[in-house]
Amino acid sequence: MKFSRRARQEVEVNLTPLIDVVFLLLIFFMVSTTFTKETHLSIDLPESSSQSNRVADLQIEILITREGDFAINGVALINREQRTLRAAIGKISEGDTAIPMVITADSATPHQSVVTALDVAGQLGFSRLSITTTLTNPAD
Repeated sequence: MKFSRRARQEVEVNLTPLIDVVFLLLIFFMVSTTFTKETHLSIDLPESSSQSNRVADLQIEILITREGDFAINGVALINREQRTLRAAIGKISEGDTAIPMVITADSATPHQSVVTALDVAGQLGFSRLSITTTLTNPAD
């Protein structure tokens, strides 16, 4: 008895479904990725030099108390309004915006008071600003 042999079929791997799955994964990861745009502040840091820097003879120091009251160079202002602060700074600076300004605020000072001082300094054209803080005991 002679049995006929079956024809051998070629074994092949179909890559089409595999490629489809890879593309779907690629699309999933592209869509689910979040792109964030980080913003950075540009800060000009001081550079060291061999020459000694002289300390400015005149500087304007704005002290902001815990309650949000202003004092300029140790003299308290009568109110918290912008125009009063602007007039006092203008009187002391006599229009010279190159004078360094230091804004010192209490750690418990309302944020709005610091923003008001910065806003007035910016409106008057001051560019040499320093911001400091003082820590006070909360029990005081």
